[in-house]
Amino acid sequence: MSLAIHCENLRKTYAGKPPVEAVCGLDLSIGVGECFGLLGPNGAGKTTTIEVLEGLLPPTSGTVEILGRRWGSEDDAIKQRIGVSLQETQLSDKLTVLETLILFRSFYHQGQEPEDVMRRVSLEEKSAARVGKLSGGQKQRLAVATALVGNPELLFLDEPTTGLDPTSRRQLWDIIRGLRGEGRTILLTTHYMDEAERLCDRVGIVDRGRVIALGSPRELIATLSGDNVIEFTLQRAGGSELNDVTLRALPSVSALRNDDGRVSLSVSEPHVAIPALLSAVQSRGLQLASLTTRHASLEDVFVSLTGRHLQDAEAAA
Repeated sequence: MSLAIHCENLRKTYAGKPPVEAVCGLDLSIGVGECFGLLGPNGAGKTTTIEVLEGLLPPTSGTVEILGRRWGSEDDAIKQRIGVSLQETQLSDKLTVLETLILFRSFYHQGQEPEDVMRRVSLEEKSAARVGKLSGGQKQRLAVATALVGNPELLFLDEPTTGLDPTSRRQLWDIIRGLRGEGRTILLTTHYMDEAERLCDRVGIVDRGRVIALGSPRELIATLSGDNVIEFTLQRAGGSELNDVTLRALPSVSALRNDDGRVSLSVSEPHVAIPALLSAVQSRGLQLASLTTRHASLEDVFVSLTGRHLQDAEAAA
């Protein structure tokens, strides 16, 4: 498989007392035409990694190849073949949408017509609107458009939907799916696990500067001991305690997690486990406060690997 991105033992350390090692020996290979998701909480090292790959930051050590070339000796050749949408894109508020795209198109030897790119991201009706008057979702689509106007082979999208409302998120998802369908290589960073499950061919879960899991969303979820999750809480209204030993003994239960009274059971057959759970609750004189069931997700993979929920990891970061 031809590689669009290849890095070995990538490290990035920021000077300080003590120094901060943001990326700790990361290895990564992304094939041409692949939509790859780099997942993890804020502070995991995703943005530092992608900024090194984009050529915005020099690595402290390690090897980085982009489309078979290396930063430091073939910079212009790389820049002409990639598109970059940063986590926070600061565009001129006084320029119009069309003027912004004309400006960015001028940076490339070859590319797409700005009007065509506007249509691609559904901004043609905002052609004459000033950037400062756009909504958050429209600004984010314009940021993606500036990355597309050079007709890139490789597209970097760093947290493209952070802070957007659900409708704007789905509009961007549709744009990314279209780019993926054209065979472009996409590196997407996100802390939304559902986003990665829907968009990416493969994902790498990053925590504390290292890739701790790698594979397709389906493959990673399959590493869990159960395909479904039952979550419940109890009303503490007397009765004997429903302890972890009892819960683990329920039929079809393969794993258990208890977060301050919110219990998650990994199960392979929810239709078998739920009646057994209800019977155990009733026999002990307890009552359920809540009960939900869902398919296992990449969030569950992260919890299984780290022992922390994603939001807990972000709060720590």
